[in-house]
Amino acid sequence: MRKIKVWDPVVRIFHWSLVAGFTANALLTDPEGKTHEAIGLALVALVALRIAWGFVGSHHARFADFRPSIGAGLGQLGEMATGRRRIHAGHSPLGALMIYNLIAVLIVIGFSGYAMTTYSFFGSRWVEEVHEIAVRWAELSVLAHVAAVVFESRRLGINLPKSMVTGYKTLPATGTQE
Repeated sequence: MRKIKVWDPVVRIFHWSLVAGFTANALLTDPEGKTHEAIGLALVALVALRIAWGFVGSHHARFADFRPSIGAGLGQLGEMATGRRRIHAGHSPLGALMIYNLIAVLIVIGFSGYAMTTYSFFGSRWVEEVHEIAVRWAELSVLAHVAAVVFESRRLGINLPKSMVTGYKTLPATGTQE
């Protein structure tokens, strides 16, 4: 076993702040209330920070470290199906695709949510539908993300949630590592 520093404080604070804000807006706030709007704007600001950090942050925080690749994602699915274990220090290919998915859908949620507060789009049914569809997609994506984290943690023998709290991954001695 070896312990490596993977997630810097900005990535970890972003992640858990996003979890808290999205959960609050999905489950606790009145969708038409000011608190919902304020949290939504804070989430958009967090996403903007994460995008900027993806260009200037630490090694594993940079988008260059986890480029989206459908081929690599399919390769990871093949590894999972055949029992091969390839350990990724940073994001795995499927993890990378999920991050790009979540960033994109959060941008759609943020812009459509904001649009609903403007004179031009207030009461516009299509904008509300875009917002609602994007929220449902984000909720499904979050459920898939959590399920994948649990599955991969068990499959690879790495406590992925712990690494997002501490910033360190403890990698097993066995398995191919990247």
